[in-house]
Amino acid sequence: MEAGVHFGHLRRKWNPAMAPYIFMERNGIHIIDLYKTIAKIDEAAAALKQIAKSGKRILFVATKKQAKEIVAEQVKRVNMPYVTERWPGGMLTNFATIRKAVRKMVSIDKLMTSPSYNNLSKKERLTITRERAKLEKNLGSIADLNRLPAAIFIVDILKEHIALAEAKKLNIPTFAIVDTNSDPRKVDFPVPANDDASKSISIIIETMVNAIEEGLVERKLDRDKKAADEDRGEQDEDFDDRLKEDEIEEDVAGIKLAIKEHPDAKVTKMKTAEVESEEKKSQRKRINKPVGRTKK
Repeated sequence: MEAGVHFGHLRRKWNPAMAPYIFMERNGIHIIDLYKTIAKIDEAAAALKQIAKSGKRILFVATKKQAKEIVAEQVKRVNMPYVTERWPGGMLTNFATIRKAVRKMVSIDKLMTSPSYNNLSKKERLTITRERAKLEKNLGSIADLNRLPAAIFIVDILKEHIALAEAKKLNIPTFAIVDTNSDPRKVDFPVPANDDASKSISIIIETMVNAIEEGLVERKLDRDKKAADEDRGEQDEDFDDRLKEDEIEEDVAGIKLAIKEHPDAKVTKMKTAEVESEEKKSQRKRINKPVGRTKK
């Protein structure tokens, strides 16, 4: 309420599909039902948390003047990609071309650090620097996005209709702040709220980013637990091996002690072994003895 999340657009600009989320009308302006807003925020936050926990990436899109800095500042905390400048057409549907532009930016960085860069003329260096700045402005925030995002979060689906259309074409789950002049049916997880006030955008984006952060923390804890369990399993195997070795050593020590205490048993055992070996030799001789041969 204090952030102005409940303020919608003028009545004459409303979209009838938003009727379930509108509480009342006051002074010609629609008022959004904040109970339903909270329920939708919780639903969207839970879904984003699970996506982040699975290790997937979520793309944030907000090119509105009042949302640029808020989204950039909040999303950097969780190291997720975002677009706050002009949406590059075909960024999702023609993702391979966008990746080429990102690789070009990386190659320019390598060129600028190489000795050959100093041999270029002043005009060439200036051209390269300007091209690098342009690429950084438009694509710098998605340089780490090596594959299509698992979900996309949009502020104002009317302004970002191209991004929404590309995501729907590729069946990418969509999350969005939806005002009273928008159609919530186009979004998988709509959040009915004021998408023009900076305070309203800030409180919703912060909630979503906190949910993503929780998912990343749980993912890290699960990985640490799994690694600890594997180490514990290896330690148990080593302990079992050591126990077996100790048992064998105890058996050998017991036999030695028994022989030491009863030397006659040792002599008898040796004699028995000698007799058995002599019997085996005699049997081998009888088998190998030639039969039916006479001397010439």
